[in-house]
Amino acid sequence: MSLNSIMSTATSGMTAAQTGLRVTSDNIANVNTNGYVRKTISQSNMLSNGMGIGVSIDAIKRATDRFLTTASLNAASDSSRATVIAQSLNNVQQLFGDPTGSTSFFTRLDDVFTAFSAAQDDPSSALLRTQALTRVDQFLSESSRITSSISKLGKDVDTRISGDVDRVNDLLSQIDALNTDITRAKVAGTDATGAENVQSGLVDELSKLMNVQVTPRTMGGVVVRSTEGLPLAGDGAAKVTYQTSPTATGYLTVQLANGSPVPTPLNVSSGEIRGLMEVRNNELVNMSDQLGEFTSRAAEEINRAANGASAVPAPSTLSGRDTGLDDQAALTGFTGKTTIALTDSSGVIQRRIDIDFDAGTMSINGAAGPAFTPANFMTQLNTAMGGMGGAGFTGGALTLTGSGGLGVAVADDATTPSNKAGKGFSHYFGLNDIVRTNGYSPYETGLTATDAHGFTSGTMTIRLTDVEGGRIRDVIVDAPVGGTMQDLLDALNSRASGVGLYGQFSLNTKGQMTFASNTTTPVTMSVVGDTTERGVGGPSVSQLFGVGPAERSTRGEKFFVNTAMDQNPTLLPFAQLDLTQAVGGLAALAIGDGRGALALAKSGDTVTSFSAAGDASPATMSVSRYAADFSGSIARKANTAESRKDSAEAVSAEVDSQRQSEEGVNLDEELINLTTYQQAFNASARLIQAAKDMYDVLTDLVR
Repeated sequence: MSLNSIMSTATSGMTAAQTGLRVTSDNIANVNTNGYVRKTISQSNMLSNGMGIGVSIDAIKRATDRFLTTASLNAASDSSRATVIAQSLNNVQQLFGDPTGSTSFFTRLDDVFTAFSAAQDDPSSALLRTQALTRVDQFLSESSRITSSISKLGKDVDTRISGDVDRVNDLLSQIDALNTDITRAKVAGTDATGAENVQSGLVDELSKLMNVQVTPRTMGGVVVRSTEGLPLAGDGAAKVTYQTSPTATGYLTVQLANGSPVPTPLNVSSGEIRGLMEVRNNELVNMSDQLGEFTSRAAEEINRAANGASAVPAPSTLSGRDTGLDDQAALTGFTGKTTIALTDSSGVIQRRIDIDFDAGTMSINGAAGPAFTPANFMTQLNTAMGGMGGAGFTGGALTLTGSGGLGVAVADDATTPSNKAGKGFSHYFGLNDIVRTNGYSPYETGLTATDAHGFTSGTMTIRLTDVEGGRIRDVIVDAPVGGTMQDLLDALNSRASGVGLYGQFSLNTKGQMTFASNTTTPVTMSVVGDTTERGVGGPSVSQLFGVGPAERSTRGEKFFVNTAMDQNPTLLPFAQLDLTQAVGGLAALAIGDGRGALALAKSGDTVTSFSAAGDASPATMSVSRYAADFSGSIARKANTAESRKDSAEAVSAEVDSQRQSEEGVNLDEELINLTTYQQAFNASARLIQAAKDMYDVLTDLVR
């Protein structure tokens, strides 16, 4: 080997050692820098004609492990998702209060039944009546407050999702831009680890927002893809958009940098955005829906007992609720018998109309009266009242009125009570309701497939969503002109223009409409908009039947105490009409009769049917039992979410620890490297010195 070769080899060794010293010093200097990844030198033996002629610095690389990096990104996504869900469910749990405390939401309902129980002992007490109404109002006000608060949480989540999506777009742009800098440095043979560290930090932040797939590019940098493989960054930055709706499921779309101008649906399965969308589209809606079902059924049982009783004296007017139907549709389908009594101020019956819906006949004071059909019922009832009272039906509501100071009381036959959709005559029309609502819950219309649907105009826009929360499609259904409920169901279930490819709408025996997915992978349904109208100014399909989570999840804030009773507590129905008393005989309504109050006190123990609500299955149980189960489910959900959060955080911490041990700076290791490179530098320097001495000796010999 020539002296020049020795000098060249030693010089390459010094250069390599000098580079190693610089890299080591950089590592030591950044030992406490967050996000810094330890640098290493990649070097190789230089050969010429099979002989070693020195060392070459191929690259300065980051000490990364692709497997650990991927595991860390996935764990961070899962942890962020679990944290968001746990925080949200904990916030919801706090809205209901401590179930063991005296001020929790469920305790309010117990207070209602306790107040009615106290009133039965002294039903004429104005104080006890006022206290009972106050307890009912407190229960309904709490339901409204919690429903409104959950709705506000949903709006806050919408804002957070929008903010996170904006940040995702910023991160994708920055990651994509850094690819250019990294590639330029790689081509020039300079150190690109600084830009790579910055890019890695941005990818780490992105993974907390949404789970992504990250692969290295040949010329340096990374390619970022979605879980289904859509390119988000690497060869152009994509733009993600959050498509939100106040009434329908929100979803993500992405505009690819080099793809179709039409946005593509984007599914994310983990990360903070996924957690927020689960909270917004599922958890909060489900919780609010179940709250609405609970409040609705509690109100139904209170009203059931109230409509089986009467105030003393009987009120001069009984005004029903808006059924959303016309009088013929509302009266069609009744069975059994009921009695309408007109009483004087002493509670003595002055006129009695017994109605037999099965026979389609009325009797007046025990004598045969007019026959009727649903179409002429109102006319025949007014005839039967004989000028002592009147009946009217406007705005979907039935009104019964007594004339000349007479009051009106309604009672069903003890043997064959009237019935439609599981309710008696007075209860179905809400003539003596203590609790009123601005909606139509529990959406049991009593309509059958052969009844006229009554919707005269408008369209429904229904959104179908997959299990991951991604939009499948929006379908627009026109209300069929005329026709029956079956015609309306056929339009909704059409495979061509309805939801038939993904699910089916059906009508149960109580006239309640439900949707069920018919695909292997469950599909959910929400309503983007509904301009249908039953009659003129009537409810839409979604309002009348409770179609879509937006309608169902807001019903808990629509209940309130009957204004007339609130202003005049003597109208509370604490007595029961005694149908054994003859017309003009003894009082059929007596002061001090507390049987109605007792029935109200026991209404919480009456077994009733609860519809499926949120993620709760249909159930048959008492309101009090449902309250206990509902309270327990809220706590279980919150505890389960907290447990999943803790587990996800533990996994993320463990993976990050392993990643840090691989990527982080170890001072002991760096000090060894420092000593090694110093010795290598000194050895190469001594080799150069030896070559110089030999050169000097040879030069002296020539002289």
